[in-house]
Amino acid sequence: MSLKNSQYDALMRQYNQRQLQNRHQLDERIRTAYSRIPRLADIDREISSASMEKARLLLGESSGKDFDLDARIQELSADRARLLAEHGFPGDYLKMRYTCPLCHDTGYVNNQKCVCFKKAAVDLLYTQSNIRDILQTENFDHFSFDFYSDDIISPATGLSARQTARDAVRRARDFIKNFDTSFENLFLYGDTGVGKTFLSHCIAKELIDTAHCVIYFSAFDLFEMFARNTFSDSGEAEDMNRYIFDCDLLIIDDLGTELTNSFVASQLFLCINERIMHRKSTIISTNLTLENFKETYSERVFSRISSSYTMIKLIGSDIRIQKKFLGGN
Repeated sequence: MSLKNSQYDALMRQYNQRQLQNRHQLDERIRTAYSRIPRLADIDREISSASMEKARLLLGESSGKDFDLDARIQELSADRARLLAEHGFPGDYLKMRYTCPLCHDTGYVNNQKCVCFKKAAVDLLYTQSNIRDILQTENFDHFSFDFYSDDIISPATGLSARQTARDAVRRARDFIKNFDTSFENLFLYGDTGVGKTFLSHCIAKELIDTAHCVIYFSAFDLFEMFARNTFSDSGEAEDMNRYIFDCDLLIIDDLGTELTNSFVASQLFLCINERIMHRKSTIISTNLTLENFKETYSERVFSRISSSYTMIKLIGSDIRIQKKFLGGN
């Protein structure tokens, strides 16, 4: 996945700021050292002067006597190191100190993204996802099948709640595994508290950790934002709409809990249709049954989703209530 231009620019601004800060700190150290050891300024001037004289000699612009520049620089550098040590300064006091010694704060090593760039990209994507903190606990490492009963059976499939959950997790992992090679959308539905949101968070974390751009919105927040942007002609509103339509994965959570009207239905169709046309994956979760969903958002919206989304139903008892009984959060 390649970062969006705005995301790449944001990262490079961080690197530029880092370079400026480190340069400023070096300048401060130079001023401090020069004030305590005036001879250091003379040494640096002599090194610069020797380098310029050597260049003039090589270009035939000077008739002076040739000399060994490297030996001269080593001699002056040794004098500088001695003076620094005598005055209690560390040996690298007048050297640039990089936040990342691998790329020297450029983000690149041999024209390849440095490991620090990749970490910064993931950190930025977490920040922009809207679910940075929750993913620390809601991920596959914390997904437990113990909350799904073997005694609750789906009359439609004959599978237990636990079997259904295992199948849902398997399909979620396949979705992640094939994310870069095949286009797929997921529609998670079922009663309140059966793990739909948790499962979407598990998927989000895996994809963000591999530097994919994931954005999470509750249905209420998404349509509230669409309403604000509809009546705004600002560039920021346009950028946000484009961001929602273009991100690698958009998660729309709790669809059906918002106040539904013709505007919401039309915006939902616009959003899912735009993302389908651009082959950008979307995960929708809802507590509505398929029949209620169709009645709520129109036949057109339901048809678009049912023909373009993988439908995954979760069943079981409310996990939040189970956790309360067990003394959890």
